[in-house]
Amino acid sequence: MSDLGLAEIPVDEQERPLPPPVTKPARNALLDGPILRTLLWLAWPNVIALSAGTCVVIAETSYIGRLGVESLAAMALVFPCVILTMTMSGGAMGGGVASAIARALGAGEIERASTLAMHALLIGLTFGATFMLGMLTFGPRLLELLGGRGNVLAQAIAYSQVFFGGAILPWLMNTMAGILRGTGNMKLPSTMILSSAVWQIILGGTLGLGLGPVPQFGMRGVAAGSLIAYSISISVMGWYLFSGRARVRPKLKGLRVQWAMFIDILKVGAISCFSPLQSVLTISIFTHMLAQFGTAVLAGYGIGARLEFMLTSVAFAVGIASVPMIGMAVGAERVARARRIAWTAGTVSFLAVGVVGSFIAVFPDLWVNLFTSDPHVRATSHQYLSTAAPMYAFIGLAMSMYFSSQGAAKVLGPVLAQTARLIFIGAGGWWLSTHEASAQNFFALAAASMGVLGVLSCLSVILTRWGKSAPVAEAQPALS
Repeated sequence: MSDLGLAEIPVDEQERPLPPPVTKPARNALLDGPILRTLLWLAWPNVIALSAGTCVVIAETSYIGRLGVESLAAMALVFPCVILTMTMSGGAMGGGVASAIARALGAGEIERASTLAMHALLIGLTFGATFMLGMLTFGPRLLELLGGRGNVLAQAIAYSQVFFGGAILPWLMNTMAGILRGTGNMKLPSTMILSSAVWQIILGGTLGLGLGPVPQFGMRGVAAGSLIAYSISISVMGWYLFSGRARVRPKLKGLRVQWAMFIDILKVGAISCFSPLQSVLTISIFTHMLAQFGTAVLAGYGIGARLEFMLTSVAFAVGIASVPMIGMAVGAERVARARRIAWTAGTVSFLAVGVVGSFIAVFPDLWVNLFTSDPHVRATSHQYLSTAAPMYAFIGLAMSMYFSSQGAAKVLGPVLAQTARLIFIGAGGWWLSTHEASAQNFFALAAASMGVLGVLSCLSVILTRWGKSAPVAEAQPALS
């Protein structure tokens, strides 16, 4: 048959082979999804889990209150040290871990992200051991310097000896959570926080107050309950990571320690650690100043400070959700999107914390009634909450800016804002102390310092250059 004959054979158009499909890269919601919806989707597991953490705060303070006013005052003394451990391991170094892994994944470097994960665990173990040795050696003297005396000091030391004897546990737990969050997995860390909260309430209350055949261990029992709960979370997250079910798997076999990996984490995490350190130093200085007014004022302030911790947990939930979003955007050189994520997260945190704080300022009994019936402690708590609680919104804003800067690996600005607050409290407190000021004057100073922190943190993000936008590639001829 001729070529012409072949050409004239009719062809069914439906039988023609389809052109090969155009392969598109898999869509990454953290890089391409709508900002507010994606942020809230990542944040809601954290909000639920940290709400459970709030239940721990309420329950712990409640049953410590049953041990007496001296126990409440002892918890107010040791609380800054506990918060330093948890915020430094979770929000500071944990945020640095999440940032490094998110930036690696945003650049498509999965192998590097896995190596970073193992180096992060080594950092967590080292810092945990440092906290353990430091507090066991110098903790009693530190608590005495904070104003602890007599039975208040003895109970604070009893709690710190047990809790910081196992300081490696919270560091390891929060490092694992940071690894998972860096991959965009918020649900498992949040589930573990929820589980940990339930066990803390059950075990802390049982060991602290005594239940059935279990004797009352007091403050030591409360601390032991926390450590047991952390161990459970570590077991589950460790199995998930090392079994290969996560997006990254820590490289244990044939691991070579690489300083470049430590630096990638520490350039964010180590600088970030100065923020909670300064925050706790600020609280410690303020607590020392209030100690001159007596146990009732110290206990009343401690109840108000617990509300601040609870509400900033909401800002933590939103802020830590922004870290992988911003980290991946920066890794993919999409800086404009990274900044939009930062301001969206800041707005959400400011409004969420501000609304609840202002409500409690108007109706303080809703919070105070949970902890004490002592009239002097209640009066102090009312004073502090009516003055400072509306300003918690600025603490939430500052925390969100802090986490956003972690994601961009440009965290120095928010840390310096915390330095400014520390100086403001120190100088203002010294001036008030020399002018025979009342406790109410010190509460006003604390409220003003929150505004200073929030405004300066926002300015630091505005003035810091996060990076260059990706250059637009020049068009090439189709047949070049």
